[in-house]
Amino acid sequence: MTALVLPLTLTHLRGLAEADLDILAVIFLLRSGITGATNDGWGWVREPWVLATFAWWGWQMLCTAMVSPGHGALVQAAVAIRFPLAAAALGCWILKDATIRRRVVWITCACGLYIAAQIIVQAVCGHNLFGNPRFPDGVLTGPYKTPRAAAPLSRLLLPTLMLGCAFIAARCRSRIVRLVGMSGVTVAVVAITILAGQRMPFALCMFGIAICALLYRPMRPAALVGACAIPLLVLAVRVLSPGSFSHLVTRAQEQLAHFSQSPYGQIYTHAVVMAQGHPLLGQGYDAYRHHCADPTTFHGLSWLSPGIPDGGWQSLCVQHPHNHYLQALTNAGVPGLILFCMMIICWLIALWPRKGAPAVAIGLFAAVLIQEWPIASSSDFLNLPLGGWGFLLLGLGLSFRGVSEKHGFQAG
Repeated sequence: MTALVLPLTLTHLRGLAEADLDILAVIFLLRSGITGATNDGWGWVREPWVLATFAWWGWQMLCTAMVSPGHGALVQAAVAIRFPLAAAALGCWILKDATIRRRVVWITCACGLYIAAQIIVQAVCGHNLFGNPRFPDGVLTGPYKTPRAAAPLSRLLLPTLMLGCAFIAARCRSRIVRLVGMSGVTVAVVAITILAGQRMPFALCMFGIAICALLYRPMRPAALVGACAIPLLVLAVRVLSPGSFSHLVTRAQEQLAHFSQSPYGQIYTHAVVMAQGHPLLGQGYDAYRHHCADPTTFHGLSWLSPGIPDGGWQSLCVQHPHNHYLQALTNAGVPGLILFCMMIICWLIALWPRKGAPAVAIGLFAAVLIQEWPIASSSDFLNLPLGGWGFLLLGLGLSFRGVSEKHGFQAG
């Protein structure tokens, strides 16, 4: 039951989603302990992706204990392992059952379609199904009050797209019909991502579609059609949702042209300056939040952002550095960054869709890849709901290891 309701709680009930992930982690450890070594209850611990995750977590714990154990940082560092454990519970235990796996896949994809539908409703009616209007700057918010729908949507649409393409490939014998069907599904995904109006989720979703097309030959022509449709879809969104167009195109041009002076460029600069002062151990868990106000870090970098922010250096003291790799660097130094990179690489190796894998496994691999793509702005690594979606998709992807697609379309 916990696995089945997790996508629903991540969509709208953040507090329950965190409790759900905690329960998954705890019952998985209890189950492993009760099962014991005789039945290989701890066999999952020997998997490379698990060992790499524990190495990253252990080093971050050590750094926090040695450098900055106060203000609850050590406790937070200790419990940070619960989300990877929840992913292990899903991928190595609960979702190994084909029926449960199939249901969780459908519920997860349905949540993505629900978010997309709310964006469309808001674009057409001016408000979502809860009566919330567009954001003051005109951006569509989907089922939420603020523009935070695009990021999870960009991840969820990839396995949904692959399910659609696999279904069409299995049911349509005509090559032309398959091309039209897959192209229609792909263009629809591109269109809704453009309509959502967020720059980074759009770029990451397009990258994810390219990865899916690379690994799933039947949809390559459809991906090309989707790419060719982007200019026309952007022009259409300029009429339907000027706020989305402004965020997606106008502000993107401004930030790319003046990245070093943009808020992201200045935050990244500040994070690098902090890391330069503590290259070996970092400054402990949540380092950016707790130590960004240190006056010794109030200077720029000639190669990144040399200027003083308009609001002063204190204006850069946000909750996290908006990049998972910079977060790992400031928390646990260069060794922590290396261990974090090794962890992500091991995740992707474990998720890599082998020959004959279901198409949805390719979508899940692409979703986790864009979730942890290094050249991107992002939320906190363990923050919900986006971090929770990432670990759910990781667990789902792990559960498909060894599963083959015999008839073109199978979610289990």
